[in-house]
Amino acid sequence: MTLAEILAALFPEGHSVTVTDGLVSGEGPFRGGRLAVIGIDGDTALGVDGACRLARDVLDVVRRGDRTPILVAIDSDSQRMSRRDELLGLNEYLAHLAKTLLLADAKGHPTIGLIYGHSAAGAFIATALATRVLVGLPGANPSVMDLPSVARVTKLPLDRLEAMAKDTPVFAPGLDNMVRTGAVQAVLDPNRPLAEQIAAVIDALPADDIRDQAGRARGGRPVAEEIAAQVVRDARLG
Repeated sequence: MTLAEILAALFPEGHSVTVTDGLVSGEGPFRGGRLAVIGIDGDTALGVDGACRLARDVLDVVRRGDRTPILVAIDSDSQRMSRRDELLGLNEYLAHLAKTLLLADAKGHPTIGLIYGHSAAGAFIATALATRVLVGLPGANPSVMDLPSVARVTKLPLDRLEAMAKDTPVFAPGLDNMVRTGAVQAVLDPNRPLAEQIAAVIDALPADDIRDQAGRARGGRPVAEEIAAQVVRDARLG
C-alpha cells in the first residue's frame, strides 16, 4: 500500500496529513477522537532537520494532553549520510526523536509504528522501533543493517552472511525476519479494513515491551536466554 492508500483507508472522512520534503505530519478523525500521524515517505533519508521536525510534531501532540494515539508511518532510507549532519551530531538528534516517542508512550499516548516500505539503520531505530508496537504491511523491507554493510563492518564474506541469515534472523534484513525476532508484532492484511486493524492493535497494546518474549517464542532469538543468563552471572561476579 502507498501512503495515500493508507491515509484514505484510515480516514475516509478526510484528514489534515501532509507530506513535505518526505516528512509526514497531521491527523484525522478516528474512533470518535483523533489519530495523529507522523513519519517518513518516499524512501527519504532522515537527517538533523527532519528529526527535529518530527520530534516537534510528537511533542505538540503530547502537549495537548489528550492521549491521542500516534501512528508512525515509515517508508524511509537510512539516516542521511552527509558531512553536515554528522558534524552537527545526527546521532543525538535521532536519539532525541526516539525519546519523544518514548515520552509520548509514558504520557499515555498509544504509539504504533507502521512500516509499509523500506527503512534501515538509524532512521528505522529512531522512528518505527521507538514505538510501543510495530506492525507491517506486505512488501515492507526493514533492516537494521543490510548484509553488504554487515560484510564491510565484520569483514566476513557476503555469501557466508547470506547463508547465516537463513538460520539467524536476529541480524538478517526483511519483514519476515523482523517478525521472527519479535521486532514486528504482526503483518496486517491489506484486504481487510485498515482502520479496524489499527484500532485492534491499539486496544491490544501490551503494558510492557514484550518484543524479546515474542522473539523467543517465535524462534527468532535462539540464544537470547543464554546470553541474558550470562550477563546476570557476570554482573554478580562483579
